[in-house]
Amino acid sequence: MALDRAARLRVALERDGGTCIWCGRAFTAQITPSTEHVVPRVKGGPSWPENEVAACRRCNADRGHRGPVEWLEECERRGWEPDGARLVRALTQLVDAIAREGGQRRARPYVDAQLRRLRRRAAPRGAGLA
Repeated sequence: MALDRAARLRVALERDGGTCIWCGRAFTAQITPSTEHVVPRVKGGPSWPENEVAACRRCNADRGHRGPVEWLEECERRGWEPDGARLVRALTQLVDAIAREGGQRRARPYVDAQLRRLRRRAAPRGAGLA
């Protein structure tokens, strides 16, 4: 049975904690959480718990349809503290869910490309150069 949006938000908060994945602010009465699609819907991202994390409304609105790695880098430029480990975990869980559930013809290559970009970011400078 598919979860509704409120239930998916509860799952994300229980799984990831009470902070925004992008700016790191704690959720309060003034900073309310929303479900954020790691792979945007316009890029084929499903409304599955594995593709959703908790983000503050400001970050969710500002990100728009930008890719998760592009937005992570923008958040860092702004001096915020995005949770890169949570992003890697979300993308990895989405890969596993796609393998299990099937489908997601558009999302699958997009997720793979985002994970490659994250791995390149994590690689030490000069690694692999001969």
